[in-house]
Amino acid sequence: MHEAARGREQPEGPSMIALKRILVPTDFGDASEAALVYAKALADAFSSSLHLLHVTEDLISPTWATDAYAASLPGIYEEIERQGRERLEQVLSPDERERYHAELVQLSGSPFVEIIRYAREAQADLIVLGTHGRGAIAHMLLGSVAERVVRKAPCPVLTVRPAEHEFVMP
Repeated sequence: MHEAARGREQPEGPSMIALKRILVPTDFGDASEAALVYAKALADAFSSSLHLLHVTEDLISPTWATDAYAASLPGIYEEIERQGRERLEQVLSPDERERYHAELVQLSGSPFVEIIRYAREAQADLIVLGTHGRGAIAHMLLGSVAERVVRKAPCPVLTVRPAEHEFVMP
């Protein structure tokens, strides 16, 4: 017997990963739809609940919102939030909401900040996030919500690009 193994019990098989809560941030685009496909498959495999999160970008606080525009922004912002809520309710069918014990959440603010904050508060075990896979120049200029989430998330993050390979069922 190897010296290091003497007197120690070996674990019985690999430890199980428990994915109880899967967070799926969505902007309703193709990348988010692809992420939801993966999230639902994982939720089925692990009997997980799904938390769908849509973050409405805060339009009032950016520096470009001068006094001339500030008066009209609240009405526009309310309409954007209303449309976001409606779209969020359409992402999953009523049967899927029940099946996945889905939480539908809409927040306002910086998408990156709100995704991280919600993941912590909801104690998410995994974030499944769509990414657009922009080129290097666009990434440099625009940054990447997905990259920031990967760096700061309190849990593992699975990034999914549209048109990735699909699951093949055995």
